[in-house]
Amino acid sequence: MYSSTNNHVLNPPPFNPFNDPSQNPSSPLYIHPNENPSSILVSPVLSGGNYHSWSCSFCMALASKKKIGFLTSVIPIRTPDDPTYSSWERCNTLLMSWLINSVSPSIAHSIIYLDQAIDVWNDLRERFSQSNLLCIAELQEEIYVLKQGSLTVTDFFTNLKATWEELDNFRPLTPCNC
Repeated sequence: MYSSTNNHVLNPPPFNPFNDPSQNPSSPLYIHPNENPSSILVSPVLSGGNYHSWSCSFCMALASKKKIGFLTSVIPIRTPDDPTYSSWERCNTLLMSWLINSVSPSIAHSIIYLDQAIDVWNDLRERFSQSNLLCIAELQEEIYVLKQGSLTVTDFFTNLKATWEELDNFRPLTPCNC
């Protein structure tokens, strides 16, 4: 609302950046000045065989930037008539750039024409997250033959734990129908 002063001049309400989600640092639609499309969020880039570790790293990076909801549908796709569409589109484009910069050139070429970050994410997951029986068998064998040898207990446990966690990522969770 506008308030009038004694000399009949209308004064606009003070600007409140928290009314505009793109200006509110706690909003997922906010883009920090240091966030730019040329950033590479994770290293090494996705090359195919490293999908599980790459996707975990990428999700952590996006969670820290409050943008993971774009890939999980928590932040819905906006339509052009939505007042936040331009902010959503800027964030979606930024995520697309981050994804493209975080994969190998050959993979980037296959996703460059997709329009939404969630579509890129789902495409990569469908192509690279399939449980691979050969990889599972290799990890199981690696765990079986792992010996402490000259490693410290800490180094041995770290290697064992990392291999177990990688193996767990290949085993899909069974859905609960509770």
